[in-house]
Amino acid sequence: MPEIVVPFRGRTGKQRLDAPNDVRERLALAMLGDVLTAAVATGRTLLASSDAAARELAAELGAEAVGDPGGGQGAAVAAALEHAGGEIVLVVNADVPCVVPHDLRTLAGAAELGAVGLVEAADGTTNALALPTPALFAPLYGAASAVRFRDHFSTQGVTAVSAVIPNLSDDVDTVEDARRVGLRAGPRTQAALGRVLDP
Repeated sequence: MPEIVVPFRGRTGKQRLDAPNDVRERLALAMLGDVLTAAVATGRTLLASSDAAARELAAELGAEAVGDPGGGQGAAVAAALEHAGGEIVLVVNADVPCVVPHDLRTLAGAAELGAVGLVEAADGTTNALALPTPALFAPLYGAASAVRFRDHFSTQGVTAVSAVIPNLSDDVDTVEDARRVGLRAGPRTQAALGRVLDP
């Protein structure tokens, strides 16, 4: 059974979403809740965040919270990976609210075969990774990160498999993204989206 790491910068993220601050914060936390729900149903889950509300939500849902040392998403993931006890670890972004346990088990399949599973977002960033061992991780997030991750794993002698999993590819950064995921999103996100799409 894989372990899952979910990094969460905090409720002040999602600056590209055209909505009032309180609405963005509510949506960010709602998406995190839906991601954590799917993750906890799949395996031991570690939330990498220093956001108090996020850590409280993690405790409520059965995930373990690990402090974010600062320095960006890569540093947060690396900190959580230090607490991972198993071999296969999934790293899943907190803004993929359509994800369900089956998606995570499918992603883990690549790592079970010794490869890295990589889910790329439409903009070339990286939404999820399946690592056959935590030691393969490198903090390479940011624009066009999927290419950098593939290059990194190649230099490690490990094949990176592109995992086409729509529920993991569909992240929410803009109002258009929110409209696209619509009713496919988890229940917490659907409740929060009403404030974004029908303010």
